[in-house]
Parts: sequence; structure tokens; C-alpha cells
Amino acid sequence: MIKHSEEFQREAIRIVLTSGLPRKRVAADLGISLSTLTRWISLHRQENLSVSPDTDLALENERLRLESRVLWEEYPSWASAISHPFSVFS
Repeated sequence: MIKHSEEFQREAIRIVLTSGLPRKRVAADLGISLSTLTRWISLHRQENLSVSPDTDLALENERLRLESRVLWEEYPSWASAISHPFSVFS
């Protein structure tokens, strides 16, 4: 059995909690089993029960910023239309 570093585990947990990707995909991308990733997340949540509700908001904000950045990159024409909404009338 491979012992992964705490840093690797924290990064895997961060990816799951902030990326919006399914756990199964994250586990496959990282080369670990889904059960291992799920166990790490469960342990992380147990350790962080005393964390303030603001932490959840910060994670959600980070996830939404990432999603927004991806959308802006995928649809660059929308960026110009949103930045200059009346340019379509000129």
C-alpha cells in the first residue's frame, strides 16, 4: 500500500471540495481509489467540525471563481458582449 503525504491528501481534498468535479474522476486523475479519497474527505470533515461557516462560503466562492474563469475562457465572445452590451446595436 502506498502512503501518500499529508500535502497530497490535502490537495486531493481541496480539488474535490472546490472544483465541482465528481469524486470518482478526481480519484482516477490522481491515481487513487475512490474509497481512499472518500475516507480522506470524511476524516477531514471530522477534524474540521469546529470550523466556522465562513469556511464553507470561502470554498464556495473559490469554486464559483474557478467556474467563472473556465466559462470566460471557453466563451470569449461572451466576454466582449458582456463588457460592451450596447456594441451589438452599433
